[in-house]
Amino acid sequence: MVKEEISVLNSLDVAKTQLYHFKAIVIAGMGFFTDAYDLFTISLITKLLGRIYYYVDGSSKPGSLPPNVGAAVNGVAFVGTLTGQLFFGWLGDKMGRKRVYGMTLILMVIASIACGLSFGSEPKSVMATLCFFRFWLGFGIGGDYPLSATIMSEYANKKTRGAFIAAVFAMQGFGILGGGVIAIIVSSAFNRYYDVPSYEIDPVGSTAPQADYVWRLILMIGAIPAALTYYWRMKMPETARYTALVQKNAKRAASDMSKVLQMEIEDEQDKVDRFTTSTKNSFDLFSKEFLRRHGLHLLGTTTTWFLLDIAFYSQNLFQKDIFSAIGWIPNASTMNAIEEVTKIGRAQTLIALCGTVPGYWFTVALIDVMGRFAIQAMGFFFMTVFMLGLAVPYNHWTKQENRIGFVVMYGLTFFFANFGPNATTFVVPAEIFPARLRSTCHGISAAAGKAGAIIGAFGFLYAAQSTDKSKVSHGYPPGIGVRNSLFVLAVVNFLGLLMTIFTIPESKGKGLEDLTRENEEYDDGTQERIQSSV
Repeated sequence: MVKEEISVLNSLDVAKTQLYHFKAIVIAGMGFFTDAYDLFTISLITKLLGRIYYYVDGSSKPGSLPPNVGAAVNGVAFVGTLTGQLFFGWLGDKMGRKRVYGMTLILMVIASIACGLSFGSEPKSVMATLCFFRFWLGFGIGGDYPLSATIMSEYANKKTRGAFIAAVFAMQGFGILGGGVIAIIVSSAFNRYYDVPSYEIDPVGSTAPQADYVWRLILMIGAIPAALTYYWRMKMPETARYTALVQKNAKRAASDMSKVLQMEIEDEQDKVDRFTTSTKNSFDLFSKEFLRRHGLHLLGTTTTWFLLDIAFYSQNLFQKDIFSAIGWIPNASTMNAIEEVTKIGRAQTLIALCGTVPGYWFTVALIDVMGRFAIQAMGFFFMTVFMLGLAVPYNHWTKQENRIGFVVMYGLTFFFANFGPNATTFVVPAEIFPARLRSTCHGISAAAGKAGAIIGAFGFLYAAQSTDKSKVSHGYPPGIGVRNSLFVLAVVNFLGLLMTIFTIPESKGKGLEDLTRENEEYDDGTQERIQSSV
């Protein structure tokens, strides 16, 4: 068995960090900024939607979304995202990364604007149209996952590839932070101009008619960063690995990368032909050979992302409920509708600033030093520890004098999610699968994650409800309470740790073709068994 290198791919692997690397990070990263902004801003406005459209005359509590409506509004974008990850991941391997990349961005921009224009005056019509547009928003967002990861992976050098892919994903943290900041700015401006009393003073007057503009503006602003990067996405050349290894066009791959790297590269069509026509590099996704080589890898990337997202999205989407439960956000009846958006936005911004954003950039800084496996295992371990640290003495944290401590502990779970599996589950699938199946396998892994997010989003709506019927939100049955929900999330994180230990390979510092063994030729014509650890 001998290894052979194609010049254009080797040139990318050994290239020094250059301006084009950072341009690719920004172009791909702004899509992820938009993804996170659009997915997580819904948690900032659901209580406002309940006050506007589901007010019950004479009730002692402000209106809230009925359970089925709340589940739909929170979860429908994830259904769209899951579908988009599978579809666009597959399409990215069939049509090319660049061609599909533009489609997803256009869809995201149109759907973001359409969400804010959800029409009708009756609750059913507004919620139905909002859910319809959020599904298609999620569909576009779903495509961004496999395509952004694959493009960045195939452009990067092997020395800093992990940091570059993680930097794209780290823009998600700024998207979450940006959502909180925009919610604070918009709601504060409206609240200052339309100063109305709290709910306990005037239940009807506490929701100003102009509050309907607040949630619409917050959602529509998400279209701006995506629209600004469309031109630059279309200017990016197709990745050399797709052009050479999938389209089998060595001349074009060498020409494109010669311009990017500003150096002469030999096209080596004969080597590309040998690589791409070899029987060992022609197996498809549903084959015994794929199962033998990459079955354990796909099991690992799907299960760890699935388990991570159950915990991560439960925490993110419903942190407002947790903060309310411990009293960090005032009782809803003591605020007017727009003021409540400001308080929830402030809580999300604080957690993003102190825990979420730093965690992402710790991963960027250390992923090519510590490795993917170590960071993911460490993250799951500390998420388990801090979840138990919140759950076991939960009554202690609910006391007024201990609430800041609760916020610190809760923030640390976010820090180790992002300096941990939330970043690495995005990175690893973009590295360990062959070029012709890379986008598809990343899409499958990401879709498994979104299945976990759906479970987290829908399940936590019910699970976090109090066991006391008198304390549950309107329309919900009693749940297991926040404390027991935290115990469940701790178990989920521990299972993620176990799956990481037994299924996730280390890809630090290795070329993509070395990881997938696409660059190996066999002197005797036989195929050597691929080790499960890559």
